[in-house]
Formats: sequence, C-alpha cells, structure tokens
Amino acid sequence: MSGANKILNKNPYGEQRESQLVTRYAELVRRIAHHLLMRLPPSVQLDDLIQAGMMGLIEAARNFDGSKGASFETYAGIRIRGAMLDEIRRGDWVPRSVHRNARAISDAINDVERETGVEARDVEVAAKLQVSVDDYHRMLNDVNCGRLVAMEDLGVTEEVYAPDDSDRPDLNHHRSQFQSALSDALKKLPEREAIVLSLYYEEELNLKEIGAVLGVSESRVCQIHGQAMSRLKGRLTEWHQDSSII
Repeated sequence: MSGANKILNKNPYGEQRESQLVTRYAELVRRIAHHLLMRLPPSVQLDDLIQAGMMGLIEAARNFDGSKGASFETYAGIRIRGAMLDEIRRGDWVPRSVHRNARAISDAINDVERETGVEARDVEVAAKLQVSVDDYHRMLNDVNCGRLVAMEDLGVTEEVYAPDDSDRPDLNHHRSQFQSALSDALKKLPEREAIVLSLYYEEELNLKEIGAVLGVSESRVCQIHGQAMSRLKGRLTEWHQDSSII
C-alpha cells in the first residue's frame, strides 16, 4: 500500500487520525467491492476494486469535515464507490454496440410512453426498436449484465455531500432538484421494477436472491433491472444533458 502511505504522509499532523479512520473502515471497502463485483463480469478482479476503494477511503479520511452534518461512513461510502466506478470507467471494456443499445432502449421507452401516456411494455419497446421480444430481452441482458449499471450512473448518492461545493449554492440547488425529479420518477415505475431496484440497492440482494423472492430466473431479474434503469434514464433525459448534475 505504498500509494496509500504517500497520501497519508502528505498531512503529517492528521496522519494518526486518518490512519485510524482508514483502519476502522477498511472493511467497508471490502463490503462495497463485493457488492459491486456481483454485477460485473469475471474479467473484473476483486483486488482491483479494493485497491481503488482504499484510495477513495484515504481521500475521504483526509477531506472529511464533520461540521457538514454527514457521518464519516456515509461520506466515505460515497467516495469509495466513486473511486471504484472511476477505476472501472477508465478501463471501459464495454463494446460500443452495448452503449448504442443502451441509448436506443432508453429512447424507445421514452418515445412509447410519450405516445401512449402509460408505462411502456416489453412488446411495445421491442416494436419501436424493430426487433423481436426475445432480441429485446437479449439487448437488456447485454446492457444491464455486461457492464456496471448503478444508481450512481444516474447521479444518485444516498446523501449529497461535497465539501468543495459549499460555495456553490447554484450547484447544490440543481442537485436538490435532480433528487426530487428522480424520486418522482422512481415512484412512477411499474411495481415489479420498483421492487427489483429496492431489493438491489436498498436491501443489497444480488440478482439470484431477488429472483428467489420474485419467483423468476436470475436472467429475468437482470432484464427487469435493465428496463427499470433504461426507463429512469429516458424520463430523466434533461438531467443527463447537464454535466454539472451527473
């Protein structure tokens, strides 16, 4: 952990406090890494996630300001996840076709719902994409299970906490608006999609466990999750165009 030591040594006066925080919350890094690993392909190594997460934890220990109101665990969790996501995105191995399909699915769901005024069904989205329902489900599998799909990709965190943004009330206002828009979009999801997201992100069940709860296959849970995320992205299109939010 030579890189970690270098970071800690940059602040000799706070080194003891930082070291204590890093030691105490190292297990949090492992928990988050294992949770992310469940939605990633075998090519992603646990050790790589942990290494990136430890760097995020160290940065959190250096920058944490308790006067902001958030607990250190909440703040560190956000930084740890962010460091892992950044590491994965830097080495993006997802084929361009998967990215294209992800955008096409979100656009198709958005178009169908705008035209009909109700939630888009699988058969309607498939028709809009001019593919069979089976092909549409395969596309969902590729998009959702072939890459990292997380709420963070929508700009979501459990708590908006950014020490460097304290003098940016405009940015914090936009983030608050986004959180409100996302909350509304989540409430309008079809029941099964809402349940899957709740079990996955709040209860932290993996796809197999969710399948057991719902009585469907792991593959079907993957499809439901992918469609829910695509539906949310379609409904939040305007926010994706604002780089200060996402």
